Amino acid sequence: IAHWANDPALISAIEAQNAARSGMTQADIDAMDAEWRSEVGAADAPIIQPVLHNDAADLLRTRVEESGGVITEAFTMDAHGLNVSATAVTSDMWQGDEAKFTETYARGAGATHLSEVEFDESTQTYQGQISVTVTDPATGTPIGALTVGVDAEALM
Repeated sequence: IAHWANDPALISAIEAQNAARSGMTQADIDAMDAEWRSEVGAADAPIIQPVLHNDAADLLRTRVEESGGVITEAFTMDAHGLNVSATAVTSDMWQGDEAKFTETYARGAGATHLSEVEFDESTQTYQGQISVTVTDPATGTPIGALTVGVDAEALM
């Protein structure tokens, strides 16, 4: 999946969100995350819908479909650890306090995190997650992270 992180659609989407969210405080992040959680399963979801319906999310959905069921989900995060694009609704918006973000973005270019296999509420499967840092192709500076869920049963 490392080459996915170099896709211009993902990079553009993350850079746009980094610019739009540059002045956010932790209180702003917590409020956005709380709003996201309140929208999960709701018909009206103004925080969730833009994350699911953008060019980067469409690209990720195509990659998931091409996997033939091995990949269960994919999503990107900005420099704060907030979702930018996703193939499906995640249980929360802020990933910034989770290893998928702290062990990739915070560690810089080339960092990878492999999670333990766990039951994932959002995909309803046992999966492991592979996360990588997304970097600015011109400077190599970390701009966000990409996480892909892999169906553990599909690999057996």
